[in-house]
Amino acid sequence: MSTKDEYVRKMHSKLDHLNAEIDALAAKADQAEAEARAGYHKQIETLRSKRDHARERMDALQQSGEGAWEDMKAGVEMAWDAVGEALSSARSRFK
Repeated sequence: MSTKDEYVRKMHSKLDHLNAEIDALAAKADQAEAEARAGYHKQIETLRSKRDHARERMDALQQSGEGAWEDMKAGVEMAWDAVGEALSSARSRFK
C-alpha cells in the first residue's frame, strides 16, 4: 500500500470521527433552550461546511496521481486545521 493510500485511509477515519462529533453536537443543540438553539445550529452548519470543504480536498487528493498528491496534501491539512478550529469553537460553546 502506498503512503498516499495510507494517508487517505487515515483522513477518512478522521472524517468518520468528525461526523460522529457533529452528530453529538447537533443532539446537544436540539436539547438547548430556544434562545441558544439557533446559534448552536448556525455554528454546526459552519462546521459542516468546513467538513465538506475538507472532504472535497480529500477527494481531489485521492484522485491525484502519485507525484501530485504530496503537493495537494498541504491543502488537505489546511482544510483540516480549519475544521479543527471550528470544532474547538463549537465544543467550547456547548459546554
